[in-house]
Amino acid sequence: MRILFVEDDAMNRRVVRDMLDVAGAVMVEADLAEAGLQRIDEETFDLVLLDLRMPGMDGFEVIRRVRARTDAKRDLPIIVVTADTAIDLTERCIAMGADEVLFKPVAMDALFDAIGRILARRSGGDLLF
Repeated sequence: MRILFVEDDAMNRRVVRDMLDVAGAVMVEADLAEAGLQRIDEETFDLVLLDLRMPGMDGFEVIRRVRARTDAKRDLPIIVVTADTAIDLTERCIAMGADEVLFKPVAMDALFDAIGRILARRSGGDLLF
């Protein structure tokens, strides 16, 4: 499984990389939203982990741009990973097109559960990560 993590904080990227290594997933990093969108253009991923608050373009705009694509990548699963605690944040993210929302600090079981739910929905069955 190839996962893109768009996150401006290097320590957060390292923590999630260590978690994904346990599952044998390959994590590709982008430290800014623009770099993440470029990687999506140029590479193939199974899903995207996305921070909302980054310098320049925020995660909401990344979601909007991915969902506005006219190719198959518009359906790329997106898991928002955020420290934002706004009351309606989960609903806003889902309405924008995110598949799941996780709050920092992310626990390994929560991350794997979210990935498993996405894979199960996409496969139409009970596929677990």
